Order: sequence, then C-alpha cells, then structure tokens
Amino acid sequence: MVPEKLKVGDTIGVIAPSEPITAEYKTYLKNSINIFENMGFKIKLSKNIYKNTYGYSATPEEKAEDINAMFADKEVKAIISAVGGDNSFNCLGLIDYDNIKNNPKIICGYSDATIYLDAIYTKTGLVTYHHGEMIDLGRKDKKDFQLSQFKKTLMEGSLGEYEKNNPYQCLRKGVAEGVIVGGNVPSMVTLLNTEYFPELTDKILFLEVYSTSTDFDLADKYLGVLKYHGVFDKIKGLWIGHYHGDTEQTKIEDIFMRHLKDYEFPILKCDDFGHDCENIVIPIGSKVRLDATNCKCELL
Repeated sequence: MVPEKLKVGDTIGVIAPSEPITAEYKTYLKNSINIFENMGFKIKLSKNIYKNTYGYSATPEEKAEDINAMFADKEVKAIISAVGGDNSFNCLGLIDYDNIKNNPKIICGYSDATIYLDAIYTKTGLVTYHHGEMIDLGRKDKKDFQLSQFKKTLMEGSLGEYEKNNPYQCLRKGVAEGVIVGGNVPSMVTLLNTEYFPELTDKILFLEVYSTSTDFDLADKYLGVLKYHGVFDKIKGLWIGHYHGDTEQTKIEDIFMRHLKDYEFPILKCDDFGHDCENIVIPIGSKVRLDATNCKCELL
C-alpha cells in the first residue's frame, strides 16, 4: 500500500511521539516550518506536540492520540516526526491500525521513529518513509541535498538509482533484490519478538547507529543481539548508514563485519542516511536492488 504523493499546497502534520520539544527545539522546529511553508506547504501541529506530562515525555495515550488524529484528519496529506528520542514504543498498542489502513498517507521520520514506521508497515502494509525529522532539518547548515531527496521521492515519486551525496563503499560484493525494511539499530532491537517487528525473510535490511547514544561497545552488543535472534540468517542484503563516531582505530563497519563474517549476502555502506548527515528517503516496504559490487542502490 503506497500513499499518495505530496503536492504544493498540501498540509503536513507534525507529531512528537518520542522526547518532548524543548525551548531549543522550538527554534529548530520554527526554522523547519518556515522551510516547508516557503516550499508551498501548510503545517499543522498535533494537539499534544508540546506536552511533557511525565517530565521527560508525553504519555503514551497523548502520543497515540496525535498519531491517530493525524491519520484520521482528511486535510493532512503527510505526517512528519518532529524529533527522535527513546520511548515511542509505549504508544504502539494504542495506535488505531485500522484507521491507518483506511486513511493511508505519508509518514516519515528516523531514529526512534523507526519504532512506529516499522510497526505501521508490519501491521498495515502501508509503505512508510525513513527520512530526516523536522528539528533535524531546522538545525542543519546544509540541507539542499536532503530537501531535493524529499521532493524527488515524496512529491515526484522518482524511482531508479539513488543520487549520492557522499561516496558509497562496498563491504561485500554482490547484488540482491527485495523489499527494504529497517532503521535505527537500538530501535530494531526494541521491536524484536513483538508483533511489530517486520518479517525479514528475503528482505534487504538497512541499519544505522547514532554515535551520541550508541558508542562502539553498545553497537557491538546490539548487533550481537540481532545476530543471536537470527536476523541476519533471513535477509538477502544489508545497507549500512552513517556513523559520526568513527575513529582512526575503529569504524562502525568493522564492528558490523565482525558479526557478519560467516554470511555471504552483499553489504553496502554509505553516509547518506542516519544521524548527523543529510538523508535520502528510504521507503520501508518498497522494492530495491542493492548492488554492492557497483556501489549503488536503486528504487524499483
């Protein structure tokens, strides 16, 4: 189930199902609202977007209320996450998935948003979009590439090879086709063994790690957990995103490859999705061709 493309004049809804929007974040949110309004969109903020009921977040009920309301709102044509965090998982059981099936529309975000992007795809079949969030966009100095990717994928519906903002790196040669799913590594670990974790058989998996909250030690542990649960036994290919914490001694791909040395599927690395970079748009639930040999990925 692929949602309708966005067009100039449409209304974009903004939600915050993870951490609260602080005073600093309000400035970045205002910046990103201005960007989208200058592109010709209208912006609608969710009812509870500024709630901080617990002192560290809104309640699960408040978060789910906003998600459900945005999908039910006929005026809203797309939904974008305002900011990431750690605890959107607690609202998953309160989301009205039938409402989403009946009112399919674009929803995008990244980081902790992986939780509900993959959950919505798994429960409804709706393609969801891994892409930068509002506050992420509002604080970036460089944003032209990210905005061009937003237009290409979410407005024009462009297919074909992903445009590169940075060079890609082949970690293991090979070509694989399949439906792509994935996102933030700790978020994927959180979803393990729940009804919200996507089926991975013959899928292309994409993964990214946020260096500020997940150092090499934690990344190593999380990848070990995914391996223990058989995640890498099922997939046809792996696409690894940007990691800001690489050192001369260790890079994130070194940790991945230690866990993946006994597998044969193609592995591609790039710096065009994840934290601390300008993001392409990855449609969770769409088919891609991952060509690690020639360092490219194509939307089919």
